[in-house]
Amino acid sequence: MRRVLPAILSLLIAFAIAAPLMAQGAPPQTSADQPYTVEYYYKVQWGHQQEFLDLFLKNHYPLLKKIQSTGRMLSIKIEAPAYHTTEDGRWDYRVTIRYKNSTVATTSNPDEEALIKQLWPDQDTYKREEQRRFEILAGHWDLPVTDITPH
Repeated sequence: MRRVLPAILSLLIAFAIAAPLMAQGAPPQTSADQPYTVEYYYKVQWGHQQEFLDLFLKNHYPLLKKIQSTGRMLSIKIEAPAYHTTEDGRWDYRVTIRYKNSTVATTSNPDEEALIKQLWPDQDTYKREEQRRFEILAGHWDLPVTDITPH
């Protein structure tokens, strides 16, 4: 027992040190030629959720759909939570985008400005509404995610 107890204690200490390090970050996403998923979270000022969603669907979603039609994005999903959480953890909308690969997800789209001008010829209105959409945001963050489901 005197020999087993120190060995078990050593394993427990090693696990206690290693576990937080392993939990700090998800494993990297798949290889460069595989789909790459990012979740975009939006936390809106109280009372402005519908205004934000209306502006998002009018001025950003069509751009996302247009970019998707070029093949850069594989899918776009917009979600809202069914229930509320604490204010610290609250988010109002999550947009999950599966990109063709990590390269297109992490580089700017050289055609985006042209697409914006094509979709919204009235640039003054477009810019004003996009500014308003960001004015009513309380928070926004992007979270690349990795599917680690065993096969």
